[in-house]
Amino acid sequence: MRDGILDTIPSSYLNGHPTLRLPDNLNVRFSYIEGESLVLSLDMEGISASSGSACTSKTLEPSHVLLALGLAHEEAHGSLLLSLGRGNTDQDVNHLLSVLPGIVQRLRKMSPLTPKNMVL
Repeated sequence: MRDGILDTIPSSYLNGHPTLRLPDNLNVRFSYIEGESLVLSLDMEGISASSGSACTSKTLEPSHVLLALGLAHEEAHGSLLLSLGRGNTDQDVNHLLSVLPGIVQRLRKMSPLTPKNMVL
């Protein structure tokens, strides 16, 4: 899942250490878009995710953990938390990987933060 996201979506980054992490959690960030928009778009595709901001703290502040890791406010806002459970299958991951790039591209096209010369 990690490689499928980071290798196919430009300006996507892993939050946290690449190997010293729990195997069932993935926290990634996407430049130029807001995590809550990602969460809502994924939900419409039947995929549950979290941004670690408004959905957990009832505010629009980014995750204090991501800020403590040294991320800028804007970077933390573009973060997405994905967790896998016992019931998830390869088909679930493939579904995520098939819809996420298009969602990120659509949101970047709408974002005033996206550089005009960025290849989407």
